[in-house]
Amino acid sequence: MNGKIAFEEHWSLLETLEDSRGFVGGSSHWETFQRQILDLGDERLREMDRNGIEYQIVSLNAPAVQAVLDTRKAVDLARRANDKLAELVGKRPDRFAGFAALPMQDPEAAAAELTRCVSDFGFKGALVNGFSQKDKPDPGIYYDIPAYRGFWGRVSELDVPFYLHPRANREASYDGHPWLTTSPWGFAADTALHSLRLCGSGLFDDYPNLKIIIGHMGEGIPYSLWRIDARMRFSPRGYTGKRPLGEYFLDNFYITTSGNFYQPTFQCALSAVGIDRLLFSVDYPFEDTKDAASWFDGLQMAESDKLKIARTNAIKLFKLDLK
Repeated sequence: MNGKIAFEEHWSLLETLEDSRGFVGGSSHWETFQRQILDLGDERLREMDRNGIEYQIVSLNAPAVQAVLDTRKAVDLARRANDKLAELVGKRPDRFAGFAALPMQDPEAAAAELTRCVSDFGFKGALVNGFSQKDKPDPGIYYDIPAYRGFWGRVSELDVPFYLHPRANREASYDGHPWLTTSPWGFAADTALHSLRLCGSGLFDDYPNLKIIIGHMGEGIPYSLWRIDARMRFSPRGYTGKRPLGEYFLDNFYITTSGNFYQPTFQCALSAVGIDRLLFSVDYPFEDTKDAASWFDGLQMAESDKLKIARTNAIKLFKLDLK
């Protein structure tokens, strides 16, 4: 189908390009991948056109800003990346928009940068690559802690979505099995943990209009949502939420099909969160656009439902001026 909107779609500065090397399938593909992720022009547009994608919201690759230990340098990198992305998407605003990269090492600076990007560039929200590192490699900083309440207040005021994107997990329990730390498992495990921390922190009681997006069919949470709430009744262990944790997830999270093109997983996600919270995306260029689009186009469901997932849900969520 034509008219699809995709928004877990990545782009890179030259200086953050190497951050992506470990996630590309072998050196033989690296040359092609470099060209794809650095391009925000004709090649990307041709790929979109071939696969019925009308519009992309583009974000900086991972982990990029989140892995910069020096806060001043993180602030500078985020600003330069956003300036460059604004310049590029501004050449084709009919086809592209941007997500802000944010220096989450400094919550006040992150709030200010998001405000600048939304106000000055018309960016549609932010995409942040998981936990941030500051001053030292470990431990990572998660955004449910009190220091980030002011930042979330700004996101709430701006009324834009926040995409929580994965990065590699560094837990000692992965020692000896580095393959587990990234996209096969660690990406989902860490993003799911981060998401559940947000749900259990009281954040959505303070700011009930926050809209958080996670990819890959919900990083495993839809499959486990019933059991999470069922067991929380018996072992809350300090849980302070005013409502069941799953209610916060269903009210404040959206999930995308990015990088998870599997019918049974799709059916689970659709049943768990409902059609209004499920949206199409690709995860380009880490995933193949044709794989994503042909899988989605082949789903056996009403065309009106496919249109919601592929297009109209995104138009509503991002307040897009598309017909």
